[in-house]
Amino acid sequence: MPTRRLTVDPQTVQTEDLAAAVAWLREGSVVAFPTDTLYGLAVDPFSDAAVRVLFDLKGRPARAAIPLLADSIEQVEAVCGPMGSTGARLAAAWWPGPLSLILDAPARVSVAIHGGRRSVAIRVPAHPVARALARAFGSVVTATSANLTGETPAASVDALAPLADDRRVFVIDAGPATGGAPSTIVDARGSTPELVRAGAIPWERVLESLQE
Repeated sequence: MPTRRLTVDPQTVQTEDLAAAVAWLREGSVVAFPTDTLYGLAVDPFSDAAVRVLFDLKGRPARAAIPLLADSIEQVEAVCGPMGSTGARLAAAWWPGPLSLILDAPARVSVAIHGGRRSVAIRVPAHPVARALARAFGSVVTATSANLTGETPAASVDALAPLADDRRVFVIDAGPATGGAPSTIVDARGSTPELVRAGAIPWERVLESLQE
């Protein structure tokens, strides 16, 4: 496997800069990377073996769902199909940004990603490295927080230990993440959106954006 550490400048990062990280993903291993909130852990969500590595690494319960992230609305729809009108309006208003939408899970995604719920939380993050990783990989990736289950999520590379010491983990160091609240999660598959988890975007603002 390639080297386990890569330092990039988030202001100038290009997809080709992340070739080593993409090779790691294609080998079925884990990549720690920055998002617009915290550091996350990426694996190929369509590989059962890779998802098992992720669960084992985190010590995560088998039926705990794993969120996904994408480079663009187009990449989301390529995987999950066209969004309904409400979801499309919210995506246009808030992506890139800390809003996750609940969509029907694609048939080929690992069942462990949604824990049998047949739906996934997905977003386009406002961080150039996170988007570049999904773009370089050519599809969506997982974006669960970079921490052992029950521990504090990492907002910097220095806070990634002991995950960064695991030989299954490749680290993209792009400096500290901003931290703060996690993404707001909304189920917008119906005509009326439903708040699933409060987060960085106040629910009132989500509703107001549908009236704008």
